[in-house]
Amino acid sequence: MNTLIKQYIETKAGSKLSEEEMDFATNIFEQRIIRKKQFLLHEGTVCKYLCFIAKGALRQYYIDSKGTEHIINFGTEGSWLTDKESFSMLTVSRYNIDAVEDTEVLLITQENFALLRDYSVNFIKMLVKMEEQNCITLQNRLNASISYTAEEKFKYLAAYFPGYLQRFPQTMLASFIGVTPETLSRIRKQYNSKAMHQVRKSDTQATLLHSNY
Repeated sequence: MNTLIKQYIETKAGSKLSEEEMDFATNIFEQRIIRKKQFLLHEGTVCKYLCFIAKGALRQYYIDSKGTEHIINFGTEGSWLTDKESFSMLTVSRYNIDAVEDTEVLLITQENFALLRDYSVNFIKMLVKMEEQNCITLQNRLNASISYTAEEKFKYLAAYFPGYLQRFPQTMLASFIGVTPETLSRIRKQYNSKAMHQVRKSDTQATLLHSNY
C-alpha cells in the first residue's frame, strides 16, 4: 500500500490500519501516472474516480462562455480531488481536471469506494474527518470569494495555501482567488516590498540592540 495514503488514512482515522485493511485497499486502488497537461476528467463526461494524489499536482476548473478558465481547486501531495457531484450521482461533469505537473495518483471507482467504506472502519473515520475539513475549507473560500477585497484574497491565499505561491503560475493563482493576473502581480509586489521593509527594520533594531553592549 502506498505509504502516503496509509499515513493519511491513519492520521485522519486516529488509529492504525490492520494488515487486512491494507491488503484490501491495495487491491482496489489503481495507480496511474498523469503527465503534465494530460486530463483525468473532461467537461461533459462522468467522473469515474475519486483521486488521491501521491506525488505532483492537479487542478480542477471550468471554462465559461467567454473562454475564461475558473480554477475552483488544486490538488497536491496527500490530498484528494474529484468532482464530487458527478462521482456520487453519476451525472455529467461541468469541470475539467488536468495535471499541472507530472502526477502520480491512486484512483478508486464508486463501486470500490463503497466496498472499502463497508469493509474498513478506519476508512469511515477518515471520511468523517475529511467531510468536516472540506466543509470548513469550502465555507472559508466562499466567504473570501463573496466578501474579501483583492488584497484580502491574497492574504487568505498566503495564509491558508502558502505552498501554492511558489508552485503554481500567477495566472492560475489569480483564477483560483478570483482576481486578474495584473491585480495579483501588483498585490504581490506590494506584499513583498512590505515584507522586505519589515526584515530591514528588524535587522536595524537588532543592530541597535547589540550595539548597546
